[in-house]
Amino acid sequence: MATPASTSDSTTYAIIGAGLAGASAAWHLARTGAEVVLLERDRPASVLGSSHGSARIFRYAYPDPFYADLVVQARTAWDKLEAESGRRLITPSGSLDFGAVRDPHALARTLESVGVEHELLSAAAAQERWPMLDFDTDVLWHPGAGVIDAESTVNAMVELACAAGATLKTDWEVASVTRGPRAGYTLTSATGETISAAEVMVAAGGWLPRLLGGLDLPARFADRLPEFEVKQENAYHFPYADPAATGETPAGGSTSWPTFIYKGESFQAYSLPGGRDADFRGQKIAEYNGGKAIDSAADQDRLIDPVNRERVTGFVREFVPGLETTPYAETTCLFTNVPRDDMIIDRAEGITIISPCSGQGAKFAPLFGELVADLVASGVAHERFRADHQRFAVA
Repeated sequence: MATPASTSDSTTYAIIGAGLAGASAAWHLARTGAEVVLLERDRPASVLGSSHGSARIFRYAYPDPFYADLVVQARTAWDKLEAESGRRLITPSGSLDFGAVRDPHALARTLESVGVEHELLSAAAAQERWPMLDFDTDVLWHPGAGVIDAESTVNAMVELACAAGATLKTDWEVASVTRGPRAGYTLTSATGETISAAEVMVAAGGWLPRLLGGLDLPARFADRLPEFEVKQENAYHFPYADPAATGETPAGGSTSWPTFIYKGESFQAYSLPGGRDADFRGQKIAEYNGGKAIDSAADQDRLIDPVNRERVTGFVREFVPGLETTPYAETTCLFTNVPRDDMIIDRAEGITIISPCSGQGAKFAPLFGELVADLVASGVAHERFRADHQRFAVA
């Protein structure tokens, strides 16, 4: 990892947002000796953001070798974070991929190219091994997948950042970032407080679209930012039909169910053990990108869409015989999408935009800080993470 710019002149990095991305940036920059302040409008891993709760999927299966290899790098970063924090943050589960659009054979070729253990099975063979599920295509299994405790991960990185000298400010909602008269930036809160910083990192998740207009970005950079789409997603917890599948994961053990991703012609879903979020009683299932579009996180109403609930319940009836078909808990969450589904890690002058978009960011959490530190040191964004004027197609 590259070393950020010298901090002999007390360079300050102000990081907006104490979710997975912002906490990771704070951890990595603070450990270099840099002066870091982490600004959070609520609390770290806030329920109003995208990094709360105990259940996110860690998986290697991407159709794109670039991202599959990035997960391999992220696993090393997870090992470092778990060792330094003394916490287990990923519970092993393994993961299944199936469905005609998901294309298990293509995924298998990608995992082969990056050296990740995997196995292709027929639908019948998979059914025999996982009788709680039904399959309509061949199935990819990769045992290295797991369930991320997102909230604990955020807290671990924030604690490590603060131990290295970072300052955390909660209830500090950034209203604007303006360029200083000579150098650096002034960050002003919604209540009128100010902080000066030489560098600003914006990791605001679903709040980013609301904040963009208040950032003093060069026009040439602002004009080529991608179009950000925020969606309020719906997620449901269905109880396990087999009582033996219930209960908290034993210390050091694996989950009783795998995570899985299904992508068919007319429906796409992801699922994982619900963990602490839902009392370890069932499986969390959601339709991928099945929620309503909103302008920003500020516009979420956190109300479940009954039509979406029926679609997901229908999927459970058809493909998941190991679950009861009535959810016992339900919630909403936020997806921040960009047209190409790439993550955005790009900068202009002293402002860096970090947006781990399209529901894929959690698995890369401890790696974000390394990627951000490299960008700050070099000044050159990786071509896959550049803002490049992406726009959604007009329906």
